[in-house]
Amino acid sequence: MIINNTSSTSIREIEPGGSLNGKVKVPGDKSISHRALLFGAISEGETTIQGLLPAEDPISTARCLRSMGVNISPIKQGELIKVQGVGLDGLQEPEKILDCGNSGTTMRLLLGLLVGRESRHFVLTGDSSLRKRPMKRIGNPLTMMGGKVHGRSKGEFAPLSVIGRQLHGAVIGTPVASAQIKSAILLAALTAEGTTTVIEPANSRDHTERMLKAFGANIKVSGEMGRHITLKSGENLKGTKVIVPGDISSAAFWLIAGALIPESDITIENVGLNPTRTGVLEIAEQMGINFNLQNKKEVAGEPVGDINVVYSRYLKAFNLDNEIMPRLIDEVPILIVAACFCEGTTQITGASELRVKETDRLKVMTKQLTKMGANIVENPDGLKIKGIRKLIGADVDSETDHRVAMSLAIASLLAHGKSTITRSDAAYVSYPEFWNDLARLKS
Repeated sequence: MIINNTSSTSIREIEPGGSLNGKVKVPGDKSISHRALLFGAISEGETTIQGLLPAEDPISTARCLRSMGVNISPIKQGELIKVQGVGLDGLQEPEKILDCGNSGTTMRLLLGLLVGRESRHFVLTGDSSLRKRPMKRIGNPLTMMGGKVHGRSKGEFAPLSVIGRQLHGAVIGTPVASAQIKSAILLAALTAEGTTTVIEPANSRDHTERMLKAFGANIKVSGEMGRHITLKSGENLKGTKVIVPGDISSAAFWLIAGALIPESDITIENVGLNPTRTGVLEIAEQMGINFNLQNKKEVAGEPVGDINVVYSRYLKAFNLDNEIMPRLIDEVPILIVAACFCEGTTQITGASELRVKETDRLKVMTKQLTKMGANIVENPDGLKIKGIRKLIGADVDSETDHRVAMSLAIASLLAHGKSTITRSDAAYVSYPEFWNDLARLKS
């Protein structure tokens, strides 16, 4: 299957054919890993984290927190991570610029965390990709709370400068359902005077709310005409034990691969099944994927379980829209691959957020899959994909995007003829063992 991997250029050659069989444990949920580190850092006492994702993005978060005086044990695969909290106001002004690497979550959540640290100055930057990603959507609501954030293009792009100030509570409606915007506001609310309410138009992933409650914050969720999350400041957070479930965004690659590759039978163990994240399972049902959930339970406030998937001979086209998009935004690249093999035409709308991820994922997936013969029409907020049930091997490029790299790997397994994937090591950002797991399931 994998003929050659030239590490200097990160090119992998993939031969199609065969099946995928066996059990696999995907990495810890990236969203929960970030938040466990951040909340542990500003809590009182020690927080232990089991199953934290040992990939580049959470490591960027840990590096920034260490620069501000937080003691975090080394992050290694399979090891318990210990965070010695410094309390709500204990973060120190760093001596150097905070480097967020390629992690938009690190930068956006740190903005919320730091904007209320009075009389302290912070400068945040990242790699060339992150410096092109929009940040004003975070800066604007923080300004409504009295925050002061400056950056290039009037605060739109990093490097960003944060001047810590006393914040005040506010009622803030978010224009889109975004877990990052919501989380940044709630982090700022922890040190603001009074009460802060975030109103979002639809349910975005709720890991922040669940974890804040577990750490002892005074937080309530309500609302029917729009979701209301209210946090009252004044409560100190207490260190706790966090168990990070497997990331359903990573599990999605095996879910789709198992369904599309003949004679496959894969069990993905200990996957997070938070209802704000399981949109991909709803779409899998619509498509007719043969899967079932096993060993369901709740761990540290998060529902988890195993997903078993077997080859599904006939799959139906599906539609994605504004309503479901917040619950599967990161799974769209692999669903684009799936759509190529579905009977009928798949419509994706309400996905403009994908244009400001690590890459413009709508543009990149269209470009790369078109090289493989896919029938895709790109629209401003989505795609139209006509199922053709056949791709051809081609030279493709992840363009440094981890989810694109893994999606192209699955597409290459299904193609007629050999494919090469340039910059395949992008997968390490969220799934360090992806290529090893792929080779093992193939054996």
